[in-house]
Amino acid sequence: MPLREVFRRFWPYTRGGRRWLALLLVFVVLGPLLDAAAVWLFKIVIDEVLVPRRPALFLPIALAYVGLTVLAGTVSFVDAMLSTWVSERFLVDLRSDLFRHVQGLSLGFFERRRLGDVLARLTGDVDAVETFLLSGIVAAVSHAAELGIFLAVLFYLRWDLTLVALVVAPLFWITARHFSRLVKAASRERRRRSGSLSAVTEEALGNIALVQAYNRQGWEQERFRSENLGRYRAAMAATRIRALFGPIVDVLELAGVLIVMGLGAWELAHGRLTLGGLMVFIALLSRLYSPIRGASRLSNTFSSASAAAERIIELLDQQPQVAETASCGRLRRARGSIAFDRVCFRYPGTDHRALHAVSFRVEPGETLALVGTSGAGKSTVAKLLLRFYDPESGVIRIDGRDLRELRLGDLRDNIAVLLQETLVSHSTVRENIAYGRPDATEAEIVAAARAADAHEFIRRLPDGYDTVVGQRGRLLSGGQRQRLAIARAMIRDAPVLILDEPTTGLDAESGARILEPLRLLMTGRTTIIISHNLPTVRAADRIVLLQDGRATACGTHDQLLAQSDGYARLNQLHGAPRRAGA
Repeated sequence: MPLREVFRRFWPYTRGGRRWLALLLVFVVLGPLLDAAAVWLFKIVIDEVLVPRRPALFLPIALAYVGLTVLAGTVSFVDAMLSTWVSERFLVDLRSDLFRHVQGLSLGFFERRRLGDVLARLTGDVDAVETFLLSGIVAAVSHAAELGIFLAVLFYLRWDLTLVALVVAPLFWITARHFSRLVKAASRERRRRSGSLSAVTEEALGNIALVQAYNRQGWEQERFRSENLGRYRAAMAATRIRALFGPIVDVLELAGVLIVMGLGAWELAHGRLTLGGLMVFIALLSRLYSPIRGASRLSNTFSSASAAAERIIELLDQQPQVAETASCGRLRRARGSIAFDRVCFRYPGTDHRALHAVSFRVEPGETLALVGTSGAGKSTVAKLLLRFYDPESGVIRIDGRDLRELRLGDLRDNIAVLLQETLVSHSTVRENIAYGRPDATEAEIVAAARAADAHEFIRRLPDGYDTVVGQRGRLLSGGQRQRLAIARAMIRDAPVLILDEPTTGLDAESGARILEPLRLLMTGRTTIIISHNLPTVRAADRIVLLQDGRATACGTHDQLLAQSDGYARLNQLHGAPRRAGA
């Protein structure tokens, strides 16, 4: 990706610190001016104090040195503070915007991507872009200022020697241009490997219970080692290129200095140059080569940062599969009427249809159960109702309005969901319950916990409602996590409720214990229960049987037992006798 394009995409994120950036550049220029003045004092010491042996002049020169040193220290301090403030503001703005963008992507993006790689882009890659856009620009201005100031002083001293010294400058540029291409390719591979390593680490540690239960530590260690070795090889390749670049630049710099020293000694021997002039010229020449070397290295840094920028831009260019249009209308408090009208859907990247012309209707306050074997399409219905995806064909309506004509936020505000995997965050019990409605009062939180039969076990926790439940709620039992999720759904008080396998993973006692809180939660709400466990759905107003993505039967439990062989077989699988005469 051209550096111009990287600059265009990320420069807007500097708007918060641009006014300070201009002041920072002033201090960047002051630094080399003070350096040049200090070096010039060195010439005066040699030519006016040491050679003619006039020690009386040493004291004012020494005081001038002290003054310059104090001033240079002050400039350096302000420069460091300003540059860090501007850089960190940029990182905060870019990282926050990238996080906001990623959160807005559709569920399909996260189902296809490795989380660890996304995390690597949010952290290390963002830092690399800052190096290019701000630290790199400040460094480039600093190098340019040093070049301009030191060249001016050198030309003032001896223009002919300065021209000779600049003979090697084009060689710096040619070397940097060659190596920058190699560095960019190596850096791209290293960042890709870093993302893969983060992904493997996140997967292994996120599923540590499964890893330990199946004694798969050795396999996970080998997988981690493989990715780690890949990153090591990529890092070594990049380091090899940079390490080779340094000595080549050193040789070029030495060649320039030796040529000038030889010619300077000749001029000194013939009285056309003072000793102080030669010493200062060599000192300034070494400082002149330093920004030339820095500018050439900066080219490699830009190439490395460009590889990181490509990864971030690729993420920013991802568009949600489900998006609002400008004409989307508002949805206040819905009545709760839900209708699927010949809905067809297939997941991105697959040929198999998850749903085939599925139609059903749920009136406000009714309970509809979706049953079927695993893979029949039950959870897909929930994802479509929440607009994690849009149907390939057909229409889904709430209160008679197409979901695609409503604002996403309004739609989801009207739906509470208990997912198949009980999701609990690493925060307090209070914060987990209030996640359903952040502005909930303490009394409302406690009332929701009581209604969910969670208050008693919460009260027995070490810090009650202030107890931190651990990552994914691992300090709680499965039943306790489910009751917290029920309390969260209750406090949301949405008119539509989706229960996705609400008793999955619970023992018989825990499953029976949450049934009463679930009934309270369902009261007065349009409820869609997704389950393969028929005993939990028999009391539903209507039951839809899904088989291979098709709605093959619809009715009450008794009606389906009499009319649907598929439902009757499913009923028998759960230990219930087949209805006589069916």
